[in-house]
Formats: sequence, structure tokens, C-alpha cells
Amino acid sequence: MGGATDLRRRALLLAALAFLAQPATAQIASLSPREAYEGARSGTLFLVDIRTPDEWADTGVPQGAEKLDADGSGFEVRLAGLRLDHPARRIALIDRTGSLSAAIRQKFAGRSWRDLVVVRGGMLGSPGEKGWLAEGLPVTPYP
Repeated sequence: MGGATDLRRRALLLAALAFLAQPATAQIASLSPREAYEGARSGTLFLVDIRTPDEWADTGVPQGAEKLDADGSGFEVRLAGLRLDHPARRIALIDRTGSLSAAIRQKFAGRSWRDLVVVRGGMLGSPGEKGWLAEGLPVTPYP
């Protein structure tokens, strides 16, 4: 009888550990473009534009944002470096519509990166969300 009880306890323990090990995916930490702009201006937030150089050229880059092409080589290493360089600031990711930023944030949340946030609507906006440009927020031409 002790063997069956031990197996049951182990199964419950493994199930509990598996549950606790799952990344929190239900809620994506996000900010409106205006909140991201104000945070970057006040120095509490580090804004990173993860679009491609062609996209930067099309619309400009959010004022004060670091450019870091998510499709470029070494993206994850460079993002980790920015995080180390700015330990007291949350990092906000902005892309075209917010969807790539959300996917990257979710991926890194699984690695215990809880300080990444998504700029809702990105640069161009998405259904139900105004983007950076529609909010009339400042951009810097690229290049």
C-alpha cells in the first residue's frame, strides 16, 4: 500500500511543479503608445523599436527609441545587453502593430524576464488600438 501512496504523492508533486513552471501567458504587460512615450521621456522606461530598417525608413523611429531589428543576427544577445545596461528601467518593445512585440515578450517571460512590456498598437495601430503615429507622437527620420 505504501508504494501506491508514494506514486500518488509523486504524481501530485510533479503535476504541481509542472503547473508552477508554466509561464504566465494570460496577461501580456502592455502600455499605450502615449504611456510608453511618457515613460521614455521621464527615464523610467527604455523604448526599443524592433522593426526592420525598411520599416524605420517608411515611418521614422519613435523619438528616443533604440533601434534593434528583431530579424537581425544577435537580436536576443543585444536585447539582453540593453537589459543589463539599463537595470533600473523597464524595456518597452514597439513594432509595426504590437503583435511581434507580444510574441517576443511572451517568449522572454518564459525565461523569467518580467521587465519587458509591449507598446499596444505598435507604430501603425491594430484593431481597437491607436498606434504611435495615430497618437501624433514624435518620430525621428531614419537614416
